Amino acid sequence: MLRALLASFALVMAPAAIADTKIPQSQAEISLGFAPLVKQAAPAVVNIYAKRVVEVRDSPFGGDPFFQNLFREFGQTRPRVQNSLGSGVILSDDGIVVSNYHVVGMSTDIRVHLNDRREYNARVLLADQESDLAILQLEDVSDMPYLALRDSDTVEVGELVLAIGNPFGVGQTVTSGIVSGLARSGTATGSSRGYFLQTDAPINPGNSGGALIDVNGELIGVNTSILSRSGGSNGIGFAIPSALVKQFVEQARAGEDRFMRPWAGMFGQPVDADMANSMGLDLPGGIVISELHGESPFTAAGFGPGDVVLGVDGLVVNTPAEMLYRMSVAGIGKTADILAIQRGKKIVVPVSLIAAPETPARESVMTSQKSAIPELRLSNINPAVLGQYGLPLSVAGVVVEDPGPVGSQLGLRPGDVLLNIDETEVKDTKDAKKALRKARRKVTIEIQRGNKRLTSKLRL
Repeated sequence: MLRALLASFALVMAPAAIADTKIPQSQAEISLGFAPLVKQAAPAVVNIYAKRVVEVRDSPFGGDPFFQNLFREFGQTRPRVQNSLGSGVILSDDGIVVSNYHVVGMSTDIRVHLNDRREYNARVLLADQESDLAILQLEDVSDMPYLALRDSDTVEVGELVLAIGNPFGVGQTVTSGIVSGLARSGTATGSSRGYFLQTDAPINPGNSGGALIDVNGELIGVNTSILSRSGGSNGIGFAIPSALVKQFVEQARAGEDRFMRPWAGMFGQPVDADMANSMGLDLPGGIVISELHGESPFTAAGFGPGDVVLGVDGLVVNTPAEMLYRMSVAGIGKTADILAIQRGKKIVVPVSLIAAPETPARESVMTSQKSAIPELRLSNINPAVLGQYGLPLSVAGVVVEDPGPVGSQLGLRPGDVLLNIDETEVKDTKDAKKALRKARRKVTIEIQRGNKRLTSKLRL
């Protein structure tokens, strides 16, 4: 019966997958289960202990559902050490390790523990909160065990996988399952967003940054989050694909300290069934462009509102997150072949992948103590700022990067756009700094937050 089950499993797999995947062929191999695979992969999966110092505020209103928000800046601050526990994967013999940003981001002290009890200090080479990935370098190491990266674009739903990590700090643990979904975007929790592999292999707190491997022992993803109402594993976990991890490693080795992702300079939305009918498409799919920035590489390639992007480099995209992921995997400086529909015809257009331009210059300024709002950090808006804060492409002027203690009390937030101060248009940081310095007893500020315009009248 078991042989019949294995035979039926082999029949449903693609021919290429059958050739590349190891399937147990004898009773002896079946009885071993995943033991040989775990022995091969486990030494390259590490436990990570990280510390960072944060400033906390001693406030009598802490924990109060109403007053804690009203008096956020009340009370003295004091430093406190925060500890985090997670997992990581060694990717090279010279000690390159990948983990999650939420495990090691902003940490000042990182210790990495191997499965054989060896311990090493590590430093962060590159970290990105949006992708929830971080690349570490172990100090003074050589000949380390490591996992090879498999191209995650070759992964198929139904493949057997193992998740290896350190859940709840109990020690290295292995769970098994299958790849239960691909192209999951916008479903992970926390600060990460983008494109994920989905698995039913149990993932629990502490597994973050651990390995998701295939039956050949190759890394296909980095475990990052779960979908759960209780906080425990319900069989829906997400892993960051290895193709993106590879791009992170390449940039870290090139000396980058922050992840550089290509800039699309566009807004769009998925094509649903109703839109497909109205546009005369056979099936819903792709992204219809609604807005383009003048400096966007898609504008330079001849795209315009109403065009539909169907794929990037021969791979289908159905959401903006998928498209950004495909562009990020290709990398800045490359050219991507974009499959699109323009004026009712399918075409392939080469598009240069560039970083968001930093023109005009940000010219960041900090207002003085004599200003109406002291310690307010402002910057001129350019394409890089638009992408950083997710602002509408048509926005120009000055953005709040840090409201400071007074600005926070007044309700300002990072990403707010200053439009007018005392009915004077704010065109750049010099205008804003001058207007705030001139304000005396009261000041009226008009800001844009998302697609809303808000006006605040402040008494000084």
